[in-house]
Amino acid sequence: MKIALVIGASYLLGSIPFGVLVGNARGVDVRKHGSGNIGFSNVLRVLGPGPASLVLVADVLKGAVPVLLGRWLLMGWDVEQADLWLLAIGFAPILGHTLSVFLGFRGGRAVATAVGVLLGMVWQAGLVGLGVWAIVLGISRYISVASIWACAAVPVYLAATGVRWEWAAFWTAVAALVIARHIPNLRRLAEGTESKIGERARAEEGG
Repeated sequence: MKIALVIGASYLLGSIPFGVLVGNARGVDVRKHGSGNIGFSNVLRVLGPGPASLVLVADVLKGAVPVLLGRWLLMGWDVEQADLWLLAIGFAPILGHTLSVFLGFRGGRAVATAVGVLLGMVWQAGLVGLGVWAIVLGISRYISVASIWACAAVPVYLAATGVRWEWAAFWTAVAALVIARHIPNLRRLAEGTESKIGERARAEEGG
């Protein structure tokens, strides 16, 4: 029963649209500017680094906190059962961010929230993903490209390190979900209209 409540609460926590809340506090609906996304990258383009940093930290924490709480509650359980329940707890905030109950089951790409979940579950893989993200961002200057490469790198790392197949399959599915949410970014990249880091939001991206 406690685990079911944690899963439900994790979904609700993941559903909190911190990008929208921070934007509203500044008198701006970030969904109507830039890419229309509610996450770090669009808040950075629309509002700048200060508000974007708040959103980034909040979105990471809403992924990490449920997993850390789940680990504590699952202490003493059978390891195989505990690992499977932890996957359910970890997926809940990712689902909440992408299909937020507070936004009519719309949401963001869940990159930062997935990073939080990953750091709570397999921190080494989280650091690998962040490292790939930083390297690709430095080379390409596109946050979307860096995020896609980081998502692709995590399942490869997990498979190479021999984690349980359920965990590798889970993160492969999460990576596929996050990459699929970047299809609009891929279209803009093909059209040459995707903003690089440091650029303000372009009017033609709005919607």
